[in-house]
Parts: sequence; structure tokens; C-alpha cells
Amino acid sequence: MLTKKQLDLLAFIHTRVQRDGVPPSFDEMKEALDLRSKSGIHRLITALEERGFIRRLAHRARALEILKLPDSMMGSGFQPRVIAGDKPASIPTAALPVEGGSMSLPVMGRIAAGVPIEAISEVSHHVHVPQSMLGKGEHYALEVKGDSMIEAGINDGDVVVIRETSVANNGDIVVALVEGQEATLKRFRRTGSAIALEAANPAYETRVFRDDQVKVQGRLVGLIRTY
Repeated sequence: MLTKKQLDLLAFIHTRVQRDGVPPSFDEMKEALDLRSKSGIHRLITALEERGFIRRLAHRARALEILKLPDSMMGSGFQPRVIAGDKPASIPTAALPVEGGSMSLPVMGRIAAGVPIEAISEVSHHVHVPQSMLGKGEHYALEVKGDSMIEAGINDGDVVVIRETSVANNGDIVVALVEGQEATLKRFRRTGSAIALEAANPAYETRVFRDDQVKVQGRLVGLIRTY
């Protein structure tokens, strides 16, 4: 499975090849992904090459060839777009307007305590949400797995709508990246330099971390339930 940055780069290369017939330059890739040096691009390209998504061609300028795309970029109208910045929550697709005053949001997989962040880095499908549910900024959706937030009205199988942000107020329900390894949907509480991630189910303990161990990736703004 590709990491967020690898998917961003592959989507950007694919978009430019489709538009211009040639891959972007390393400088263009560095600028699009908001990286400080081209060495980061070299590492991403090497990772994509090792995973069989691209091939470097010898003795040619901009010598990159796309060999395959992830399932998330095939069919279902996927339109790749790179969002500038190194925010963990950045999503390589945008909300798209559809008829009837609604928007189409990418569903980035499932989220539950202990799920690696890579599990929500690729689009699984899209859902339509009322435009009134969305404010300014970028949004995406996640399917909830488990019952840790059931007393907040969030059930297993629900789809939550998330607004991208790196900040949160006490009491907000957020997508949090814990120790750079797992993403979880919990209620956010800060006390001094400590951050508590509270479940809404007495069967689950509140987890407390140093503030440098938790990165907010988005805030809950809506919920979709299918009966």
C-alpha cells in the first residue's frame, strides 16, 4: 500500500502526463508536494519504482513511465490533485459538486483505534453529502469501524465527514495521528502539555499522550448513516 506522499506524487505525475504528454520536472514535483529538497522526491520515486508503479528510463529527459495505478485511481471518476503542504491529513482528491445541492466526497477507507495511517490514504469510493454540511476548507469521509464512539452517536459502519485541520478545541471529535503510526477517531482534550483522546464508550479507556505524540488531522463536521 502506498503512503500519502507516494500516492500524491504518483497522482501528480499521472495528471501531468495525461495533460502534457511528459512527466513533470523534479523541481515541479518538489514544489507540488511542498518538499524542501529534491532528495525527498528521489526517495519517493525510488519507493514507487520498487513497488512497480513507475519505471525510470535511461538516457531520456524526464524519463519516468507509469506502469500501473492503484485501484483507487482506476475508474469511479478519480481526479488526482495534489494539495500543497505536508499536513498528514492532506487528501489527494477534492469535494466535487453534483446535482441537487450536494457534494461528492472521497471515502478514505476505515478508521478505528489501532489502524495504521496508511489504511486511510487511498480512496475506496465516494459519497454524496449535503453542501450545507461543508464549510470552508478541504473535506473527506471515513467509514467507522468499531463502537468506541457509540455514546456520541457514532456507530460501526457510519460514515463521518471530516474537515481538514491541524488544530482542535477541547471537546471536538477529531481524527488524530498517534505517534506517527495509527489514526483514531476520538474526543480531544488538552491539559497543559498533555492530550487526552477520549472514547465515548465506558468499555474503552481514555488514552493520554504528550502533545508531541499527537497530530490532529481533521475535525468531525457531519455523519452519514445507511439503514
